[in-house]
Amino acid sequence: MVIREQLAKLRERPQAKVLVVGGGINGVATFRYLAMQGIDVALIERGDYCQGASGASSHMIHGGIRYLENGEFRLVHESVQERNSLLEIAPHYVKPLQTTIPIFSTFSGILSAPMRFLTHKSGKPTERGAALIKAGLIMYDVFAGIGGRNTPWHNFKAGKAAREDLPELRDDVKYTATYFDASVHNPERLTLDVLREGLNANDQARASNYVELTGVESGIAKLRDVLSGEEFDFDAEVIINATGAWVDMTNQDLGRETKWTGGTKGSHIVLDHPELLAATGGREIFFEHEDGRIVLIYPMLGRVLVGTTDLEHDMNEPAVCTDEEVEYFFDLVHHVFPGIKATEEQIVYKFSGVRPLPSHDDTAPGFVSRDYQIKETRLTDTTTMLSLIGGKWTTFRALSENLGGKALEFLGAREVKSTAGVAIGGGKNFPRNDGEVAAWFAARESRAGRERLRILLERYGTGADALLEAIGENETLLEHTKELSCEELAYMANYEQVGRLIDVFIRRTNLAFRGLVTKNLVIEVANCLADPMGWDKSQIQAEIDHSVSVLADSHGVLLD
Repeated sequence: MVIREQLAKLRERPQAKVLVVGGGINGVATFRYLAMQGIDVALIERGDYCQGASGASSHMIHGGIRYLENGEFRLVHESVQERNSLLEIAPHYVKPLQTTIPIFSTFSGILSAPMRFLTHKSGKPTERGAALIKAGLIMYDVFAGIGGRNTPWHNFKAGKAAREDLPELRDDVKYTATYFDASVHNPERLTLDVLREGLNANDQARASNYVELTGVESGIAKLRDVLSGEEFDFDAEVIINATGAWVDMTNQDLGRETKWTGGTKGSHIVLDHPELLAATGGREIFFEHEDGRIVLIYPMLGRVLVGTTDLEHDMNEPAVCTDEEVEYFFDLVHHVFPGIKATEEQIVYKFSGVRPLPSHDDTAPGFVSRDYQIKETRLTDTTTMLSLIGGKWTTFRALSENLGGKALEFLGAREVKSTAGVAIGGGKNFPRNDGEVAAWFAARESRAGRERLRILLERYGTGADALLEAIGENETLLEHTKELSCEELAYMANYEQVGRLIDVFIRRTNLAFRGLVTKNLVIEVANCLADPMGWDKSQIQAEIDHSVSVLADSHGVLLD
């Protein structure tokens, strides 16, 4: 039976120098940074790690070329540099992403772009022409670095050449601009790797999911175990509010009224659509729709990801992908690939999250800054709270040093180790080319078959060795998927803080994302987890029902 070891450690010693609230990528990265400085740090997350906006992103690691139009040059420079870094330190999950922009005019947008830059109002949509995009890409490439680059320089094609590589594009495409960014194939597992690095860096560091902050009295945090309902106090000198779009609601629970956030909802659909997959040519198609919204279509894990919207959202309501948004996505597919039709039957997964943006009044959502801010609130004479406003996936490492540095200042401590250039989890010694991959497989061929090793390398990076060691030589794959075994599920339960059955399908694997979850698989996995999780028959059924409900209500996946 799994004992929630990390929760037990929090309860046994209910104090720390710093308590991080929020287990998205920014909270987890800040936890890791502080642990590496030798700080007594704890982290809690009311759901599962990477369950909120961090798990509902466009899966992009990018500099944000469109932020140039907002004048956010500092953010673009930092983002491009961090993108380059993540390709080096997390190569198991962060992969180069060739990106093509279809362009329909030469000079359009040259007059309207300065007005958008000055006012941050979207106004009447005006498409961006080749001249404007060329200028932006030159600046973007310069920010990425002149020498020692790990991504190629952009290139432009015109006329017939523009459609040679992508023949399904619209006939009226005049140019294509192609450049490289990156994508993160398993954001949830990358978050887990960052978390594990923090826990391993410092014996005092502790982190538990399914624990929520319910209030603060005289500087003492009130915590509640979400799974059992049990409550306990926790004392910290610094509380870091890294709850993303919920920052104001968290502060309200602590008796502090703030109006710092104004998150917008972004939805996506995942299609099992071989024709569309082939039409992308293995690259992201990144373009401006007729309403001025920047949207994307790109291949991932054998599927096609289509997104995203940018809608005002009431944080009291769950974020779900609506029928109207689905129709919008179908329309944008048709807009760029007029000969290809997408249908409801091809959707295997939907997801939606709320971006942790700052309050923006009448500024158009697409022009709200994606940069981050840190707000300080004194709770008592000896306790302070740091609230993180904004932040994006690409900059999590740099952000964590900034936010963690603020905590160090308050504690009178100093940085002893930077996270710059430090490999993350299964990215250490990750094979970089076909020869190295073949050698990695060959060295382990006595442990498992080639296909099983491929799946484990993709899921864990070089961390697969720890799994292989733990499960031994008698692994038996499940009946309803060849990508899991009961032995691996026990490993996840014991070493990856699985709290609920749904965690396996969405955040420990990408089976749900790829549309590979069936009712029989849910039942089989639940029964495999029963022993390591200590579930009785009624709990097994409750977890099955909960998983079926979450997949249907939040992700549009209906299981027979």
